[in-house]
Amino acid sequence: MNPSQNRRALCRAIAASALLPALGSVRAADAWRPTRPIKWVVPYLPGTGPDNGARIFAEAAGPLLGQPIIIENRGGAAGNIGARQVARAAPDGYTWIYSAAPMAANMRMYQTPGYDALKDFRHVMRLTNSDVLLVVNSASGIGSLQDLIARARAQPGKLDYASGGVGTPSHLGVELFLNAAGIQATHVPYKGASELVNALLGQQVSFGMPIFSVAYPHVQASKLKALGVAGSRRNAMLPQLPTLAEQGLRGVELTSWGGLSLPAGTPDAIAARIYEVFGRVVKQPSVIAALTELGSEVSPSTPEAYVQAFSSEIELTERMMKSAKIVPL
Repeated sequence: MNPSQNRRALCRAIAASALLPALGSVRAADAWRPTRPIKWVVPYLPGTGPDNGARIFAEAAGPLLGQPIIIENRGGAAGNIGARQVARAAPDGYTWIYSAAPMAANMRMYQTPGYDALKDFRHVMRLTNSDVLLVVNSASGIGSLQDLIARARAQPGKLDYASGGVGTPSHLGVELFLNAAGIQATHVPYKGASELVNALLGQQVSFGMPIFSVAYPHVQASKLKALGVAGSRRNAMLPQLPTLAEQGLRGVELTSWGGLSLPAGTPDAIAARIYEVFGRVVKQPSVIAALTELGSEVSPSTPEAYVQAFSSEIELTERMMKSAKIVPL
């Protein structure tokens, strides 16, 4: 999709999302009431940040909708497999997707991802932002960011890093890091953040940048050593850990965001009802506390802002790929 086509698709997506009534404005008489369980596809492996977050939201939202929300993990291809499934699902409100930054990045990372992130979905709202950590195995002998950079420079191209898949924040984040530090390393993609972390724990790779919620328990257990946060500010769960920018490494600022989307063509009343329910869920203290404990920040948005997040992520991915000389798969 060229830039002009991308802008046209964005305008169509924003126009469709703008039809959603404002939060709380759905009339009770018109509200959609599901009559059977809802399937929420998480296009990543169990135990990953998106999976953990979706389960917290599903448990809280189900009672408000009057039906259980069943999480279905469809990991693989950086989320493409699950995204394709939902893009082709009936737009009847009974199939959702936990949409996230990789869905947008895949528009550039893959030549044929099998869906269009702007045209094939009705984006309801962003739900969370999560930090990304640069980590190594605690037994690696690497105790700081500068230690890692020094080792990479001493062994050009010999170090390897794990990611949760091509186009994920854990992949693009490391490529930004390598570019900013002027070093090289070999990419070893896995099927998700949990496999990424397992590879680090097993010392199968040298380092990685997993999503905070998956890495944090192992950092707390001293099995992984966190070298920095790839964000604009420190994470409240690890306040003593400086950002990469604070350590002199500029240009490596990214977060992993996620939310809820539906197949394109989902009626206004259904999308509005789901938006209204999740607008209440994100304010629940128990939900906020559970996500904060995982290292995620509750960050709800309007439908229009969520569509814009996809467009911005596509453009950011294109710039990062050019900078890191990454060729689409």
